[in-house]
Amino acid sequence: MTRNIGNEITGTKIAESQECADETLAIRLAERGFIVLPEFLPAAEVAALRRELLALRAAGAFRPATVSRQHRLAPTIRSDLIHWIEEDEAGEATRAWFLRLERLRRTLNRVAFLGLMELEAHFAIYEPGARYARHLDRFRDNARRVVTAILYLNEDWRPEDGGALRLWLDEAGREESIDVLPAGGTLVLFLSGRFWHEVLPARRARLSLTGWFLARP
Repeated sequence: MTRNIGNEITGTKIAESQECADETLAIRLAERGFIVLPEFLPAAEVAALRRELLALRAAGAFRPATVSRQHRLAPTIRSDLIHWIEEDEAGEATRAWFLRLERLRRTLNRVAFLGLMELEAHFAIYEPGARYARHLDRFRDNARRVVTAILYLNEDWRPEDGGALRLWLDEAGREESIDVLPAGGTLVLFLSGRFWHEVLPARRARLSLTGWFLARP
């Protein structure tokens, strides 16, 4: 069974101070293991991140994504383009987003005791028809990825554009799922080793900034 999530918010509406908002978010994540926050980031900040992504694409910085720790190309499984972000080379908007996630990391550690140490992140582009088959973000032989954080950068995204994130809620990743519309400003957080998920094909280019909070090696 699949439920659609567009403008619905799964969890407590966050509208207090930044610190209280992060604490609320951390509690909800600890309780449910995932949270979807539409309009988490203002449109102007989303647009600034989108411009930085598009500038990198124009400069030829994106490469086909790979699967597994052996970095194997497998377009039948995953066909997006990515650019790994180095914080010291990031644009102004991306650096601001990293600072925002750093505050969230500290709150998650304080509230949920997750032991998060650092962040790795990349921009992703799914051209029309591109997809990513059902998978877990945590590698079998490496448990460092603890929390996945996906921020969508798309402008005026509509349900008929496709490209939903399908997040499976049962442990086996086979029965109950939700579909999250990749509308600009939506933030999705979930436990990397628990939730199977996939990216469904879209009818237009689909843009995102995905990060993983990592535990100590």
